[in-house]
Amino acid sequence: MFAIVDIAGQQFKVAKDQKVFVHRLDANTGDKVSFDQVFMLADGDKVTVGAPAVANASVEAKVVRHLKDDKVIVFKKKRRKGYRVKNGHRQSLTEIVIESVGVGKAKKAAPKAKAEAPKAKAEAPKAKAEAPKAVKKAAPKVAADFSSKTVAELKELAKAAGVAGISSMKKAELIAALEAKK
Repeated sequence: MFAIVDIAGQQFKVAKDQKVFVHRLDANTGDKVSFDQVFMLADGDKVTVGAPAVANASVEAKVVRHLKDDKVIVFKKKRRKGYRVKNGHRQSLTEIVIESVGVGKAKKAAPKAKAEAPKAKAEAPKAKAEAPKAVKKAAPKVAADFSSKTVAELKELAKAAGVAGISSMKKAELIAALEAKK
């Protein structure tokens, strides 16, 4: 069984008891870490692909040690200019051992729904109080709706309303004619 999992912003193909070097994790040596961004699980012929992640899947790992990678030399040079810069870099890594790969039990989503339900009840009286204001504001929105439309859309509306001479009208004239018809 193997999985493709996101660890510290990178995707790794991992299997049980595999050692993996990843970017430095904020965990102490000997700590157990869990990764729940599993993009794919494969168990023999059974393959599960997530959209984007597989639901309830996780990868458990143990931090073995923290170390630094080999030095990488970065050398820049411009010909005939006397410009040379030499820098080195050592990436901080964490060595982890994958302890388990698989799908766990479903996480409880009920507490979130209960937490959101009181908010919806609290917002409902406000919506009733604001409803008359929305009716008052509806009349000015008609002009705003016309100004946000394209000339082609305005010409179609004017044609449906029976406005004559729309082919030579500009956008402002079309809006004025449509407002006059209403």
